[in-house]
Amino acid sequence: MTTRWRLWRLAPLILLLLLLAALQCWPLPQRLHSTPYATLMLDRQGRMLDARIAEDQQWRFVPVDQVPEKYRQALLNFEDRRFFWHPGIDPLAIGRAAWLNLNAGRVVSGGSTITMQLARLLRDDPPRTLPEKAREAALALQLEWHYSKEDILTQYASRAPFGGNTVGLRAAAWRYFQREPDAMSWAEAALLAVLPNAPSWIHPGRNRQRLKEKRDRLLVSLHARGQLDDRDLQLALLEPLPPPPQALPALAPHLMNTLQKAGHGKLLNTTLDATLQQRVHALARQHGERLAREGVHNLAVVVIDHHQQQTRAYVGNVTHGNRAEYGADVDIAASPRSTGSILKPLLYGLMLDEGLLLPQTLIPDLPTNYGGFSPENHDHSYRGAVPAHEALSQSLNIPAVRMLRSYGGGRFHSRLQRMGMSTLFRPAEDYGLTLILGGAEGRLDEITAIYARLMAAASGRVPQPLTVLRDQPVKSKPPYMLTPGAAWLTQQALREVARPGTARQWRQFSSSQPIAWKTGTSYGLRDAWAVGSNGRYTVGVWAGNGNGEPAPSLGGAATAAPLMLDVFSLLGPSPWAEPPLSELKTVQVCDDDGYLAGGRCHTREQLAPRQSHFQTVTPHHVRIHLDSNGQRVHSGCEAVANMQHRDWFVLPPAQAWFYRRHHPDYRPLPAWRKDCVGGALALQSEPPMALVYPHAGSAIYIPTELNGTLGRAIFRAVHQRPSATLYWHLDDNFLGETRHFHEKAIVADPGWHTLTLIDNQGFRLRQRFKVLGR
Repeated sequence: MTTRWRLWRLAPLILLLLLLAALQCWPLPQRLHSTPYATLMLDRQGRMLDARIAEDQQWRFVPVDQVPEKYRQALLNFEDRRFFWHPGIDPLAIGRAAWLNLNAGRVVSGGSTITMQLARLLRDDPPRTLPEKAREAALALQLEWHYSKEDILTQYASRAPFGGNTVGLRAAAWRYFQREPDAMSWAEAALLAVLPNAPSWIHPGRNRQRLKEKRDRLLVSLHARGQLDDRDLQLALLEPLPPPPQALPALAPHLMNTLQKAGHGKLLNTTLDATLQQRVHALARQHGERLAREGVHNLAVVVIDHHQQQTRAYVGNVTHGNRAEYGADVDIAASPRSTGSILKPLLYGLMLDEGLLLPQTLIPDLPTNYGGFSPENHDHSYRGAVPAHEALSQSLNIPAVRMLRSYGGGRFHSRLQRMGMSTLFRPAEDYGLTLILGGAEGRLDEITAIYARLMAAASGRVPQPLTVLRDQPVKSKPPYMLTPGAAWLTQQALREVARPGTARQWRQFSSSQPIAWKTGTSYGLRDAWAVGSNGRYTVGVWAGNGNGEPAPSLGGAATAAPLMLDVFSLLGPSPWAEPPLSELKTVQVCDDDGYLAGGRCHTREQLAPRQSHFQTVTPHHVRIHLDSNGQRVHSGCEAVANMQHRDWFVLPPAQAWFYRRHHPDYRPLPAWRKDCVGGALALQSEPPMALVYPHAGSAIYIPTELNGTLGRAIFRAVHQRPSATLYWHLDDNFLGETRHFHEKAIVADPGWHTLTLIDNQGFRLRQRFKVLGR
């Protein structure tokens, strides 16, 4: 008897242990951890930009971190006033429900706590029978064992039905009131507290009045309990019920797709501005309608606040025309497209920073061939030599290619990657010199971000990695960028940008606000770019066809720039950055070629990056000696006492020939006096002439005529003296002479040949070239 008695005394303890083991070990419903959520994207002020329905076709957003106080008080007052005092089952509520049901002869109250209602929702709302009620109660106890009261409130609020396919507090707040739950009024919070009790009443019909009465009774109860003052109650009772839910906004669908594919979760807090996003999108659609008539069917726009270094608008793709044909669902702003000449400012700034040029430094602009690559300027003309800042502002291709060859393609390739270009997949040698003219591909969002960091640096701000998400941790180190001095000088050059066809529009626009901008057009007229900055914002625009189809009218200035200018008008003017004087220094340069003065030229002051070390003394100024008639002499043919000494600006012959067309005041070197020519041949190391075509060591193709005979190639030479006579020799065979305009039609068999030019003063130029076979 003693042993049996002891066992009976231990039975309650054993049962308690078994109950605790069941509460701890019995598996919880899978839905607690595998609920499919819709995706919600918000702007920087918490306004909805876009949303995507969950996989089960329910509008169910990520749960709120904490149940808002108004909704919390309304819910507890309506559903479960003793929520914080019971263990998941409320015996008083169950007894009250049983009494009411017996008196009514039917089920009029269930006595369920909030925890029990959560248990029912986790079990897909089974029929309300006594066995199901028991299972519900058991699960409620288990939930209370595993979760805090606050967690249970949050779980219930995120799973409660609110009519139709709207599930959860956050989805209901956005669907009915277009705001986050913590911004709801008392009337809105009370409505959502009572709605899960009869979710179908929210739909139009006679039940909406009953729903309002139910809400108002709860508001009166909250007032009686001291939760609302008299004024709050009066205002809350006056609020009407919301209309049926409207379609949710879709202001940034392409960004939503891109962020979803990148796995950024179901709640996307972005840095965008919803109002600006909507207005920029409307502008893009307006311009898109115009461009579609010209064969351009896709547009993308990115706007970045370079003060905060955050994206404010992102229009990934506006499509006019056949949506499938032109890739309407593709996020073009994040897709690689040929860059055209949009990278030129970065090369210019890098060369400034590294002491390879100054803004006024002359860059050759003449027919150029590097290994069969022959770039041309957009106007198919040559300027001979042009200041670096003008070469950039006029977007001249030949100077840019020559600058890249001087800087180094591999070096530039590496710098671009460090600046944030992720699309340079191939090694630098694969791109070659075409890298600066669109041989590579870039993304609009990345290119605009680089330009934004460039302007941030020019304004004295430390460039930071740009992200479109507010809560995304920055994992990468700050990207490489120019020094503030080089960045500011680059932006000054870009403020001079003008393009044919937009000059009048640009003058009108520039009078309203300063802006530095650059356009680009890819080879084959497939991609048009315009990227610019004012004092606060950087705007990037891409235009073209998503399927790569060319458009005859496509061009950065004519196609993309008008939309960019309209976006800047929308943004309004901002003060331009002051020069970062602590990051700049002044150097003395020659007025006519921009190189350091060597004591033989008129000088001017030029700003340069403080850390740069440009050390090249002018190569274009020489000291010459003239007789009384202005002819060149030397000590071998004229007494020094009779000489006049002059400092002369002299460009190489080929550059001088083209330069003279744009600068009528350019003076070629005077001719040697006849009795001084013999000695001059020994004194002058470089001949006063150049062969413009063909280039030294190049291979040319001479076509065959229709009658089968070998055609002719037109060779072209230039001389420093306009009146010079040239004598042409091919492989020691005299071909003839030219005067003033030096062109010669030449017939040559396949193979290597030597062309020799001799001028009327005896100077000689010899050049090898190869004729390809037929």
